[in-house]
Amino acid sequence: MMHAQTRAARAGAALAAVLTWAGLLAGAAGCTSHGVDKVLGKPRSPENTIRLSPDDGSKAVRPEESLRVRVPAGRLESVKVVRSQDAQDFPVPGRIAEDGMTWRPDDPKLALAAKYSVDAVALDGHGRRVARHATFTTYVPDERFIGYVMPENRSTVGTGMIVSLDFNRVIENRAAVERAIRVTSVPEVEIAPHWFGEKRLDFRPEEYWKPGTKVTVALRLRDVEAAPGVYGLQYKTFSFTVGRSQVSVVDAAAHTMEVRRDGEVLSTVPITAGAPKSTTYNGKMVVTEMLEVTRMNGATVGFTDADGKGEYDIPDVPHALRLTTSGTFLHGNYWAQGVFGTANVSHGCVGLRDVKGGSSATPAGWFFDRSLIGDVVEVVNSNDKKVAPDNGLGGWNMGWKAWKAGSAVK
Repeated sequence: MMHAQTRAARAGAALAAVLTWAGLLAGAAGCTSHGVDKVLGKPRSPENTIRLSPDDGSKAVRPEESLRVRVPAGRLESVKVVRSQDAQDFPVPGRIAEDGMTWRPDDPKLALAAKYSVDAVALDGHGRRVARHATFTTYVPDERFIGYVMPENRSTVGTGMIVSLDFNRVIENRAAVERAIRVTSVPEVEIAPHWFGEKRLDFRPEEYWKPGTKVTVALRLRDVEAAPGVYGLQYKTFSFTVGRSQVSVVDAAAHTMEVRRDGEVLSTVPITAGAPKSTTYNGKMVVTEMLEVTRMNGATVGFTDADGKGEYDIPDVPHALRLTTSGTFLHGNYWAQGVFGTANVSHGCVGLRDVKGGSSATPAGWFFDRSLIGDVVEVVNSNDKKVAPDNGLGGWNMGWKAWKAGSAVK
């Protein structure tokens, strides 16, 4: 009899436990989902536990929007952000705040035309671990700008080389663009920028570079806004080396060119300069282009006959070194006779004796073989004005104070 009572008591207790649990569930069913979470021990959703801005799946996010990962309660354990751009992945460095509730990137500005992936792990307010993965993409601008740079990467140049960037778009925010370009040298010297108009920016030191100097140009133009809606594209670094010093002085009155290599006279060459009606510019000019042979047509630089055709059209000018954008060359001349060292007969160029097809044995060939892009040719005693600083790489004709005044960063 006692055994029967004991079994009955146990069955009643078990039934009471079942009814109590069922009652709890029934009560919970009438509460919020948070109440269910507490009863069942479930963590909240990753989206509620780990908040992300911009939100997951966002598109065309503007660069000025802030990237932030946070938790309303608990703390972040780890945050990993990767930027995918131009078929490459780049980690995005950042840090979690001391209270553990917020992560922000070191660089607050988002990159354009990129996909961001965020992986975060956090402990919620009850110590439960939650992970979240999210992605978003940034705005792709319709208009981009780039800078065409002189000299070429890894080139060896003369001591008069000026770093020059020609932009394909008008630059309205010059200060921002200027700050995104850094020119440095070893040995170190002060290098200053100067704007010529709305699309050109040059850099040079106060004096010619010292032979052996290595110059590095870092372009950090990507995503820099140069004008409303126009953003930079380039993020690259290049360098060049300064070779030996060669400065040649053309005396238009004496019809000679003295060539100095590392300060010593290498040779004095007879020349012909611009005729009285088409004189050669005075001033310092820099070799920017070297052509074994080229065509020269007067119509391209304003020398035309009454019928509109060029006063000259020579298809095979040998040993041509460009000195200005406007068309001043130092070149070989095989068609004029008896003028070198005695008369000025050209249309503004500096001519050296040569033969048809060119020859290294002539004065023109000799000089061409010993020249570099970046060498300086200075013209004196010509009955003409000084070449403009923005005509070719004529910036050496500007004083250092005036040059530095051309910076947009004040």
